[in-house]
Amino acid sequence: MMQLPKDPVMLLSFTNMQLRDYYPTFAEFCKAFMVDEKTVTDILDSIDYKYDSRTNQFI
Repeated sequence: MMQLPKDPVMLLSFTNMQLRDYYPTFAEFCKAFMVDEKTVTDILDSIDYKYDSRTNQFI
């Protein structure tokens, strides 16, 4: 199983790429990587990015 990047900016890039290319929702992404949604959103919130379900990306 692949581990998510620890660096917030790298996590942002990786997550948005995965959402764009493979996962129609953030919930499905988190389930596939076996990670808690709040954990990811808290890390990305620390660099001022929020999940937008309309575009299925962190903006």
